Amino acid sequence: MAYKEEHPWLETSVYGGSRPTTLPEPQHDWLADAERRVREWPGTIHQEFPLAGRMVGREPVRPDTDPQGLVHGTVDDRARGRLLTVLAETLPGAVLASEVEKLYRHGDDAERRGVLRALPLLPDSVHRVGLELVADGLRTNDPRLVAAAMGPFAGRHLSQDQWRHGVLKCLFTGVTLGAVSDLVARTDSELLRMAHDLAEERRAADREIDPELRTLLGMTVLLSLVPPLPEDCGPEHCGPEGSRS
Repeated sequence: MAYKEEHPWLETSVYGGSRPTTLPEPQHDWLADAERRVREWPGTIHQEFPLAGRMVGREPVRPDTDPQGLVHGTVDDRARGRLLTVLAETLPGAVLASEVEKLYRHGDDAERRGVLRALPLLPDSVHRVGLELVADGLRTNDPRLVAAAMGPFAGRHLSQDQWRHGVLKCLFTGVTLGAVSDLVARTDSELLRMAHDLAEERRAADREIDPELRTLLGMTVLLSLVPPLPEDCGPEHCGPEGSRS
């Protein structure tokens, strides 16, 4: 119990990463109008998307527990997610994937983060592009981009090797493990070996082992207490709380 109180994100990570993929954002007149404009004229997404931060704010969704917005994102992340959800209802799949990629490639860091956080809300037609964008986000050293890249889309769709390296990137960039979707469900002996090697390197260099790395190392004991998922319930097939999607 004490361990769960110290690391409350475990409640949402054990069986399938279970942060909701619906977006209950604060109501805002501009956002409702922007959604209407995108629905009627999809091309206006390229004007509305960059405006989101200025119009709805850039505050973290849960400032008390997540002051940097690494786990739950920011108000403008969620506004951009709503705009992309409307766009997905309007455009055919191939066109949607192209527009999502343009918004990411031509956007600033906040816009890229908004795209990454919206990926779980978008249809399968964006899957291939989504993997490319997640890989790009993980190549950066921006903690908020790395955190957004390791959300529910990554938890469901990254290969195990890519996902492991994403977890290590979080450790290198100071991203809390609470931002990693499906952490317990996908952690395996190879990731724990990699974490152990990283800890040994830091000890040899007389560097501190930070709390997040200690948490990952401690999961060897934790995983022994968690019943395994059913054999047919991999990351592509399980929804929140381990349910079949």
